[in-house]
Amino acid sequence: MKLLAIDTASTLCAACVYDTADETVLGRAAVDIGKGHAEALMDIIAEALEGAGCWYPDIGAIAVSVGPGSFTGIRVGVSAARGLSLALKVPAHGVTTLSAIAEAARESFPGRRIIAAIDARRGELYVEDHARDGRLAVGPMIVNVEDAASLTDGDLPVLAGSGAAVIQAAAEASGSAVAYDLAAPGATADIAIYARLAASGSVFGSPPKPIYLRAPDARPQDGFALARTPG
Repeated sequence: MKLLAIDTASTLCAACVYDTADETVLGRAAVDIGKGHAEALMDIIAEALEGAGCWYPDIGAIAVSVGPGSFTGIRVGVSAARGLSLALKVPAHGVTTLSAIAEAARESFPGRRIIAAIDARRGELYVEDHARDGRLAVGPMIVNVEDAASLTDGDLPVLAGSGAAVIQAAAEASGSAVAYDLAAPGATADIAIYARLAASGSVFGSPPKPIYLRAPDARPQDGFALARTPG
């Protein structure tokens, strides 16, 4: 079966076509656009399909990153995945950004506990804790940086993701004597990992729904009203 994977939860806009039988990527496309996922996504998907030598009717399932990450990017990706799922009459599956980051780290640190963390800014981290066997033990959750040092308690962890350095700094500032290893930092993982996780059943919701661990930054403007036109 051919599975289409989509990731728009960070600055990347990425897609790939994955053969679940052979566990190979048939076609892929990705661009670091920062913003503007809505305008770019369908072209990125088309490029991945073309590279795989197939088209939408050949797709048997869809996977999408459901966050945490960019509020707008997540909405774009999940909306596209659900829309294609309905149009093509195929299942759509959500994969968390943190699970993909943990899976990428596991390639370099097999059989290890993985703490995947994304720097959420404003003194907070998005976190998942994965056991040695790859099972999701805790999360996804949001954690204050002040409490980040305690995440390294217990089984020797590998810290992965853009929040790894934040946890490291918090542990050092607290004088913690615990040991840990650092994986390559990043706000997301390679698009093929999302496809692989979905194909293996490591999903977080089918159909997919966005993961929002805190309220959006946008707020309605207070005390604003248009002046009445005289007369």
